[in-house]
Amino acid sequence: MVKLKATTGSLEPKRQGNPERGKLSGYDPWVRRLLGARAGLTLDEIRDALAAEQGLHVHRASIGGWLHRLGLSHKKNAACQRNQAA
Repeated sequence: MVKLKATTGSLEPKRQGNPERGKLSGYDPWVRRLLGARAGLTLDEIRDALAAEQGLHVHRASIGGWLHRLGLSHKKNAACQRNQAA
């Protein structure tokens, strides 16, 4: 706290995280194209595509938050597809 007061002149906490520049922020156009071409992908399928096509390994929760920030939707899981009426 002494160091914070000396450097900033305040005890106000610093902002947490890095919302402007995340690991996924540079891939926004890529995911929009992917979901445009193959609508209905699950988070795991998007994660696998990121790993295969971009060489990027992230947790599925990170992908869910990323899609939410972009205003995009996704299927919850593959099991939901089995519950559709014939």
